[in-house]
Amino acid sequence: MLVHDTGLIYGRYLRQTLRSRFAMLFGVLMPLLYLLFFGPLLTDLPLGGRGSSWQVLVPGLLLQLGLFGALFAGFMIILENGVGVVERMRVTPVSRLALLLGRVLRDATVFVFQAVLLVLAALPMGLRAPLPGVLIGFGFVALLTVSLASLSYAVAMKVRSPQEFGPLINAVSMPSMLLSGLMLPMTLAPDWLDVLSHFVPFRYLVDAMRDAYVGEYATAHMLYGALVAVGFAALAVTVGTRVFRKAGA
Repeated sequence: MLVHDTGLIYGRYLRQTLRSRFAMLFGVLMPLLYLLFFGPLLTDLPLGGRGSSWQVLVPGLLLQLGLFGALFAGFMIILENGVGVVERMRVTPVSRLALLLGRVLRDATVFVFQAVLLVLAALPMGLRAPLPGVLIGFGFVALLTVSLASLSYAVAMKVRSPQEFGPLINAVSMPSMLLSGLMLPMTLAPDWLDVLSHFVPFRYLVDAMRDAYVGEYATAHMLYGALVAVGFAALAVTVGTRVFRKAGA
């Protein structure tokens, strides 16, 4: 029943998304602008890492896509609550876990699709990366989306308005982006900032993806990144499920 219910919810929200193709493509606009206008500035700079500047920048942009997109996914719950959709779902026999999983799997599908578009746009600009590394990167984007979307929906169930939700998410997203090294490797930062960045879980995903994009898979970065990604996803889904069950949504 869980698989069946999850499929129903996933299909409902995916169809909703497909009816708004412009919004789905618009979500990739900000990383694409970074790619076009920021990427060329790094071409001849020593970034302290292996591979080209594109193999440093593109993995960060892919995770940026998942970071910002998934964190703001909870706005949907707030809007649905305002028009009574959540209230109607409460009286159905659908599994509460399925109500969460269907949503986050839809989000993962959308952001992986956007990640594919971003990688395709980066190829003419000079990105060269092994196919297994690119596919591993898509896996990290999917896990990050599941994690952050689950937490975003959980927070959205607790707040009363978009005015409360927006500033809270911004307070999390901006420090996370700056301290995880999405734009530039944290090895370029002062020692104190590099040390501080290790307390941000996204740092480990960024380092792992950059290793994957240069074809290095059996590294400590890859191991730590995989463990953090899977562990964070499991924890976030658990938290989100508890909130959904308590809220009866």
